[in-house]
Amino acid sequence: MKNKKRLFIFLLVCLSFFLLCFYIKDSDYYWHIKAGEVMLEEGILTKDIFSWYMNGKYWMSHEWLFEVTIAFFENIFGDFHMIIYPFICILSLLSIIFFSNKEEFYKNTLFSLGWITLFIFIITGFIQVRPHMISFCFVGITMYLLFDLYRNNDSKKIYFLPLLGVLWSNFHGGSSSLIYIFCFIFFICGLFKFKFSKLESSRFNKKVLYTYLIVGILCIISLCFNPHGFKMVMYPYINLGDTLMISNISEWQPTVLSKSSHYAYFIVITVIGSIFLLSKKKIKFLDLVLFGVSVFLGLKSIRFWPYTYIIMSFIVFDYIPERKDDKGTSMIMLVLGCLFLLPFIFSYGDIYSRMNSFNLNEKMISTIKEESPKRLYNMYDYGGELIYNDIDVFIDGRADLYSKYNYEDYLNISYLKQDYVKLINKYKFDYFLVDERYPIYTYLKYNSNYELAYKYKNTYLYKEKRT
Repeated sequence: MKNKKRLFIFLLVCLSFFLLCFYIKDSDYYWHIKAGEVMLEEGILTKDIFSWYMNGKYWMSHEWLFEVTIAFFENIFGDFHMIIYPFICILSLLSIIFFSNKEEFYKNTLFSLGWITLFIFIITGFIQVRPHMISFCFVGITMYLLFDLYRNNDSKKIYFLPLLGVLWSNFHGGSSSLIYIFCFIFFICGLFKFKFSKLESSRFNKKVLYTYLIVGILCIISLCFNPHGFKMVMYPYINLGDTLMISNISEWQPTVLSKSSHYAYFIVITVIGSIFLLSKKKIKFLDLVLFGVSVFLGLKSIRFWPYTYIIMSFIVFDYIPERKDDKGTSMIMLVLGCLFLLPFIFSYGDIYSRMNSFNLNEKMISTIKEESPKRLYNMYDYGGELIYNDIDVFIDGRADLYSKYNYEDYLNISYLKQDYVKLINKYKFDYFLVDERYPIYTYLKYNSNYELAYKYKNTYLYKEKRT
């Protein structure tokens, strides 16, 4: 058994390295790291300091602790923090799943290997220096603590959840509501006792029910321990109700069959559904509800895909029969681990180049600084790099900050919709940093009021002609 444990650990470490091959340098990284650097020196920010238009307005810095953390990592590891951070998050998540369910992993090693491999399908689009990776770990810990009480009614570990809530609301407050939502799901499911065909539900004893309810309430209170207080409790719901932001930010897009890139998620939920249907065991009502909730989240937004895998990792093994003959699996684990490790070794150079990739080159940045714009218009994806280089922006990746103010105007200007000329005059832009793939580029190119200051690849800096 010790040998098998070592092999599983070896496999998880190798898989964590392998997944770094899918590392994505997201433009939001830059404003995150800059915010972290500022907060390390000046304290927690609750008002904007990066946008010339929004300067001084209230900013819901719901990820401040993440930003401080990566700035701290940068001070220690330099550029390598960009792969160290996702590696730690991936390995931590896999370790939480494995060590919480290691006996289940051991009883059918072949299925466990298949389940671990399935993780690749669900996580490859999320390997970034972003706070959602910490939230994945928090979801895993939440499931572990909730199921620990479910399987051992005398357990007291669940009382660590409110402490986790404090951390969650400061690392990634936008998803922190899940901690009490899942407490209440366990509580509600525990109220029912019935049998219907293959579905069954057993009522929890009163002590367990009260524990889930009390801990859920304590978790709500714990989310208030952050620089924004009770506003953090409401923040996720305000975001979900912001149709402008949700309809225009890629990570908030719903999961649809019409996009081939979304097939991976449908494969995962099909596998899980098949396990339920083909198992000879009764399907527990709680398990089915958790599956339904996780699929609902995953279909609502692609950013929730990993939640389905994480949650179901605490459930699917109950429906898999024990495999008595386990011969040959040790060699399979060893070979699979090596196969995971080799791509990372051979593609390390490519990963490093992605770490140091920019949309804007040094000449573009220096040109903007020399021109010293007062009211720069910039594309959404350029905002992070501009902030990183101490250039005030019109907009950046903090869509929740801009949504009530200028985000819709930004979209109308970019796509030349509504009365875009009136909007341009409204903001009195003196410079425009645009991508040639957007209609605003064509407008500037053929407008005699503007002239080209600098071009880099498909990015153009235009300035207003001075008379």
